[in-house]
Amino acid sequence: MLSVAFAVLAALLNAVAAVLQRKGGQAQPDERAFSPRLLWELVRGPAWLAGVATLVLGFVAQAVALTAGGVARVQSLLVAELPFALLLGSLVFGGRPRRVEWLSIVALTAGLALFLSCLSPEGGDPLGAPAWAWALGLGVCAVVVGAAVVLGRALSGHRRAALLGIATGGLFGLDAALTTAIGTSAARGGPAGVFTAWQAYLLLVLAPVAFFLLQNALQAGSLVASQPGFTLANPVVSVGWGVLVFGERVRGGWWTVGTLAGAVLIAGGTLLLARSPLLSGQR
Repeated sequence: MLSVAFAVLAALLNAVAAVLQRKGGQAQPDERAFSPRLLWELVRGPAWLAGVATLVLGFVAQAVALTAGGVARVQSLLVAELPFALLLGSLVFGGRPRRVEWLSIVALTAGLALFLSCLSPEGGDPLGAPAWAWALGLGVCAVVVGAAVVLGRALSGHRRAALLGIATGGLFGLDAALTTAIGTSAARGGPAGVFTAWQAYLLLVLAPVAFFLLQNALQAGSLVASQPGFTLANPVVSVGWGVLVFGERVRGGWWTVGTLAGAVLIAGGTLLLARSPLLSGQR
């Protein structure tokens, strides 16, 4: 499927971007957090610039996937970003994956396959969602992301990175929901549909905010701390938008057992991989 291929490509590009941006932001001190000076210093590094360029390519691939498939399916596939980041981190930071890390990759991959095959999301119409559902979804996201940012600013080190990772992942999930609506509008109304969709203008505001939070999360601590938030919050928020707001149909009954089992494998594999020293830059 086109959406699956581009979703996997987006996960790979996002992993490359995360490793490069983490490498470029390693030397930045804590006092530059949440300051425009942080971006000014980062933009002078070639590794960080390469990471940003790769991140843009990943967003394009993700937008194509979201237009071709539902937000719940596409964003769930982005969980593959973490094992990609681990393998790339082993090349950039040095070291070699251990047996437990390979087993974690297998568990995460099997969990992802089980989760998507049992959930089987399909249908849904972002443009047909009522205004109150959009308002409620935006309000919930604002509260959760805002709380994570406020708590993250009050802390430091890995705890700040973890909370900002959750905030960034949640905001990326919201951005994916907006992108799905924009792509649907363009598919129905042609290129002019992009400009008639109000979600496009909200995305112009939120995308830079998500990018700024991402840089602060990567600067605050290692990928070990921030990557679980990126990896898990994004699909959780996206599945919520797809099912609860856009009306995507999912399997119920006994299929729910397999869906939950897949979610447990994904979460377990993600947390185990996130503890890998290969992601933190330690050999």
